[in-house]
Amino acid sequence: MVDPFLPYGHKTYVMGILNITPDSFSGDGLLSHSQVVESSVEQALRFIEAGADILDIGGESTRPGAAQISAAEEQARVLPVIEALAALHLQTLLSVDTYKVAVAEAALRAGAHWINDVWGLRADPDMPAVAARFRCPVVLMHNRSQAGQVILHEHLGGQYLGPHYTDFMAEVKADLLELVRQAEAAGVQPEQIILDPGVGFGKSVEQNLQLVDQLDDIKALGFPVLLGPSRKSFIGMTLNLPAEQRLEGTAAVCAVGIARGADILRVHDVETIVRTARMADAIVRR
Repeated sequence: MVDPFLPYGHKTYVMGILNITPDSFSGDGLLSHSQVVESSVEQALRFIEAGADILDIGGESTRPGAAQISAAEEQARVLPVIEALAALHLQTLLSVDTYKVAVAEAALRAGAHWINDVWGLRADPDMPAVAARFRCPVVLMHNRSQAGQVILHEHLGGQYLGPHYTDFMAEVKADLLELVRQAEAAGVQPEQIILDPGVGFGKSVEQNLQLVDQLDDIKALGFPVLLGPSRKSFIGMTLNLPAEQRLEGTAAVCAVGIARGADILRVHDVETIVRTARMADAIVRR
């Protein structure tokens, strides 16, 4: 039996992204493969071989401007993959990337260990109760993005326009603490909670850069911190590069994130980021 609660502090954990979608912004959507489950398992095993500690399985794209799908369709995409991976009795944790309670509950019953919710358990009023009942780790992400606040660039992809903040970092921290308060009020225990500051979601390029640089302020809130910068548009806008050419930028953000206190890195390029994390850990976790 895999313990879903990780011992934080001695290493940086790497979460590999499995997008069971046709329209991932990064071009890695696995739904385009004719043998979806087989291709997903093969990629998962490659990630594990490369050093992934967690696999994050999602059936709906969260890229700026992406269309929403029904809970039934999302379940049809992710459950066969979760079931196939659970049947292998891996020592790697399985996370379901969803904000829909029906998907989360079905995924947990199928063998997932974590819920990774880009809306911080707020999108579905029953989600906190499910997290509390299953007593599973939950990733609460900061997210002020709105569908109408998106600019689509032909070569660089989608970008959220940053909403107005009077004091950016103070408000992000306050929003995250409110997510914690709401989760705990529904019975979620503090040890279940992981915070994600939500780089790329409802923030300008400059705000995303500031958030990474001041990630230690998020860490100071007292919870493990997940950072998910992989191939995102703020890297593309900074370097003027499309998604498939953002590996070095992602690695740089991850290294700085580790120095500022990140516990988990959610990425597409597992092998490179595992090596980046090991090197950064050798410096900052001595």
